[in-house]
Formats: sequence, structure tokens, C-alpha cells
Amino acid sequence: MNNKVLHMVAYILLFVGGLNWGLVGLFNVDLVDLIFGGSSILAKLVYILVGASAVFLAVTHRSYCKYCGTK
Repeated sequence: MNNKVLHMVAYILLFVGGLNWGLVGLFNVDLVDLIFGGSSILAKLVYILVGASAVFLAVTHRSYCKYCGTK
């Protein structure tokens, strides 16, 4: 998979994860649980992919960020 595509997918998943945690914190509503069901394999896969995206973006952040990247 192209690095740019992988970066965009990871960014979208991280955005979904952040939105989900915001909803949990503010309203005690788990969006992933509502869509896929809390104990379903799909929900667990979403959680795993969001976590993997966070790790990927943390490791590769410097090379993609216009503020942190080397000039």
C-alpha cells in the first residue's frame, strides 16, 4: 500500500477513535459499540485498527508533519 494512502487511512481511523473517546467522555456513548456491537469481532477489529493507527502515526509523524519534519 502506498505510504500516503496508509497515512490517510491511519489519520481517519485516529480521528474516528478520538471522536469516539470524546463521545464516551462527554455523553457516555460509545459510537463503535452502537454501530458494531460491543463484543462483536468487527468492533474489536475497529479498536485494534485505531490503536495500530495511533502507533503508526506516532512513529511516522515527523516525516509527514509540515511543522515537525526536517527541512
